[in-house]
Amino acid sequence: MAAQHTFAATARAFADLVDAVPVDRLSGPGLGDWTLRDLIGHTVSAGLAGVAEVLEKPATAEDITTPEGYYALAKTIDPAIYEAAVASSTADAREWGARLGLRPGAAARKFTELAVAAVAAADPEALITTAAGGMRLAHWLPTRTFELVVHSLDIATAAGVRADLPVDAIADSAALAARVAAVTGDGQAVLLALTGRRELTAGFSVI
Repeated sequence: MAAQHTFAATARAFADLVDAVPVDRLSGPGLGDWTLRDLIGHTVSAGLAGVAEVLEKPATAEDITTPEGYYALAKTIDPAIYEAAVASSTADAREWGARLGLRPGAAARKFTELAVAAVAAADPEALITTAAGGMRLAHWLPTRTFELVVHSLDIATAAGVRADLPVDAIADSAALAARVAAVTGDGQAVLLALTGRRELTAGFSVI
């Protein structure tokens, strides 16, 4: 149940963050080509709305057995497929950003409570169908917490507000990023950077 509890606390912290975003910043820069509204829309879609949807899609086989395996898959697929997924994500971000309406905080709160309720009622060992294939909920849910944590930090930076995230969510997300680096061949570089022994190259990312 730890993954479920961490997700719930992080989702509610995200909703609090969106409540604090000044409305006049929503059309300003968010992340890359996304506006702040787009960024919030993407986070609601990927981190909240998508959770309830996935829980309604049982899987018959466990294709991915770890959270890091979910993210590592992106580095092994055909680049054309990855680029198409990125383009689709941008379209989805803009659609969801528009759906949040004049009060994004209220909309984010609604999707937060729906996702938290769905997760609380689910068996952590349930097999579900994710974008990467069949996974156990307990292994997939940390990837949604990771999305909420990382994008909450993006939103806070863009909006000029503070992200008050649970300590265990930060710790779990940092550990997940390190594990992704380890299984994709960048573990030593990340460890050396974290211990002050070497700098990472410009633009480095584990995902």
